[in-house]
Order: sequence, then C-alpha cells, then structure tokens
Amino acid sequence: MRISVFGLGYVGCVSAACLASMGHEVVGVDVNPVKVSLINDGRAPIVEERIGELVAKAVADGTLRATTDAAEAVATSDVSLVCVGTPSAPNGSLSTTFLERVAEQIGRALRQRHVVVFRSTMLPGTCADLLVPILELASGMRAGVDFGVAVNPEFLREGSSVRDFFAPPKTVIGESDPAAGDVVAALYEGLPGEVFRVPIPIAEMTKYADNAFHAVKIGFANELGAVCQALGLDSHQVMDVFLADRKLNVSPAYLRPGFAFGGSCLPKDLRGLVYAARKADVAVPLLSHVLPANDAHLQRAFDLVTAPGRRKIGLFGLSFKPGTDDLRESPLVELAERLLGKGYDLRIYDANVSLSRLMGANRAYIAERLPHLGDLLGDSVEDVLAHAEVCVVGSTDPAVLEAMERADGKAIVDLVRMPGAAAHRHRRDYAGIGW
Repeated sequence: MRISVFGLGYVGCVSAACLASMGHEVVGVDVNPVKVSLINDGRAPIVEERIGELVAKAVADGTLRATTDAAEAVATSDVSLVCVGTPSAPNGSLSTTFLERVAEQIGRALRQRHVVVFRSTMLPGTCADLLVPILELASGMRAGVDFGVAVNPEFLREGSSVRDFFAPPKTVIGESDPAAGDVVAALYEGLPGEVFRVPIPIAEMTKYADNAFHAVKIGFANELGAVCQALGLDSHQVMDVFLADRKLNVSPAYLRPGFAFGGSCLPKDLRGLVYAARKADVAVPLLSHVLPANDAHLQRAFDLVTAPGRRKIGLFGLSFKPGTDDLRESPLVELAERLLGKGYDLRIYDANVSLSRLMGANRAYIAERLPHLGDLLGDSVEDVLAHAEVCVVGSTDPAVLEAMERADGKAIVDLVRMPGAAAHRHRRDYAGIGW
C-alpha cells in the first residue's frame, strides 16, 4: 500500500520505518527539512532501538523516502497517517494547531477514496467536530462518502517503540465507514493482538484510558513503596506477592465502571493505610484521595436520582454487593441515608436483607445509619415498584431486572448496568451511573 506519514517525530518515524519494512511504499512528510534530509540519507532523526537500521534498509530498498511537500505526498499515496504532536498547555488543554494545519494541507490535496488516519493523541470529539470539517471544507468532499477518516491511536513506548509496533497489545481503529476501517486494518495485517473496530470517539478515548491507568499504577506503586520504606519493609517483596494474584490484582477485576465501593474491608483498610502513612510522615496524595473520589461518585448517584424532581424513590438493593446481606459501609445505605435526609419518600427492596435476620455488627451498623429500616423495607419487588416514581437499580436480582421491564412512566437510575443498558442510553427516563 502507498502511505504518507505526516510528522517524523517518535510516532511518525517509527510508524514510517516499520510500515516500510513490511513492504509498504512510504513517504514521510515534515516541515523540518533537517528531518527530511536525514531520512533521505538513510538516517533516523530520532534515537531509538533498531530504528537506525530499519530506516537505512528501507531507504536503500526504495520503500521509504521523505519530503516537505504535503500535496505531492498525498497525491502519491492511498492513505495518510497523521502523527503530529498535540502539546499540552499549563492548564491541561491540548494544542490542536499542528493537527489543524495538516488537516488543511491534506484536504487541499485530497482525492476520492483516500483515507486520512489520525494517530495523534486527541480528546474525544476532536476528529468529528474539528478535523473532519476542516478536511471537508478544504477538499469540497464528504467524509465517509468521498474519502475515509479513521482514528488509530498508537501504543508505542519510547525506548521499545519498534518492538511495540511489531507486537502491539491491541490495534484500535475508529472508522468513519467500514471501507476506511478495512484500509487501516490491512496496514497491520499479520501483527499479533486483538483488533477493535469502534466508533471514532471511542478510539480517541482509549489512549487516555490507557495512559491514565498507567499513571495511576506508577503512583500507586511509588506511594506504597514510600509507606513500606517508612515501616522498614521491602516494597519489592510486597509487590511480588501482590503481582502474583492474577485473579483480582492484575486482571480485569474491578475495572468496569459501576457504583461506589463499600463493605467491611476496602474503606476500613484504605483508612488504615493512609493513617499509617500519616503517622510515619509519608505523603500519599493518591491513596488519601481514593475515599473522597469514591464519595464523589456516590454524590453523582444522588444527583442522578434527584434530577427528575420526583419525591417517591424505589431503591432496589441495599447490601454492599449482590449475593450478600452485609450492609456495613454499603454505598446503597449511604445513598438511602442521604435521600431520607433530604426528605425523599423512600422504599427499599433487597431479597437478601431481612430485619429479623440481621445480627452482630451488621445490625448495629444499620441501627445507627437507618434506624427505621423496618418501615422502609418493601415486602416484594412489586410493592416498591408500585410506590416508586424513580427506580434506583442497585441489584442484579433477576426479579428486579424483570420488574424494570414494566417500569413504564418511571425514571430509572441504573447503578449496575442492566442487560441492554446500551439500548436504553438515549431514553429520556433512563440514566446510567457511568455509561
């Protein structure tokens, strides 16, 4: 395939050299004539493992060249990869100046059936709301009809980017139309990893999800290391044990958006760890903000429940997670308490919670937080459904899910992502806590 690559920094240079080594005919484009000259001389403009030999061989084989002429590059290629920078301002906003400039250059030279692929990191909506209009205005053509547009985020780490290119963890393709997606998928044919073909805004967001989590992991490990050091412990031994758990720790567990966490362990142990750090004079801003972040998520649920402006609330679920009657530090108990405190008319159904069966610490906790629970508990799903103007779904009990199919005319606040939630998202009377 004939490919033009705009921007010859880390992402662009690596992408160009690797694609050329796979047999594609690649022309790199950059405003910096020094970078262009280096490429044409068979030398890489960046320092990176293996990149020098890849560039030298591709140039010698005639599969890679570079130019400052954007129009010529577009005219002699079938697909353009945009790899220019999106630098950050002090307030966190991203500069799209380079993206806009390249989009206009490509648009002026665009031909029908050409595919424009954005590899630059950009916030959701940037492609559809900013770049596509520029391409369409400059070309006089329509995206998804006359030419294709795709967002194809890269997952390359400096220092191992060539290895990462040839062994990607995944390939993400946000496409304006299936034909454009087919072209992008063909670029990486034969490479390992799952391929995700998704709407363009989803593809834009995936890079932020990845990097935010990487930053959280590094911050977590470093704060835990500081606490361990203060307590005279070898943090690497602690993390060896932590990392051995592939079921809960290094796994998909707990990584699906949902309601706030609670129970007798997580809040208590977080408080204990933060207290130990404070006592040892160790600052742990990440760990110390986890509980406030959880509380802010609980407030989101409260705001969703109260947004419709209706006073009669049906809460389906009360224990801190399905399949248990444990009410200790349940976020649903906290939600119920806040609603009662604001004067809402609340009824609750939870098949696992019976006032007569509550014992010990569980009973003492609920006596303190919801002393009139007996007056609030409904005898059945139907009782609570009949009462409610707003149904708060905090349980995956089949009886509750089935009842929601009959909740016509009632607002639904979904805290568990009910089956078919994606189809409900655009209903005016439905709100999901994180979807």
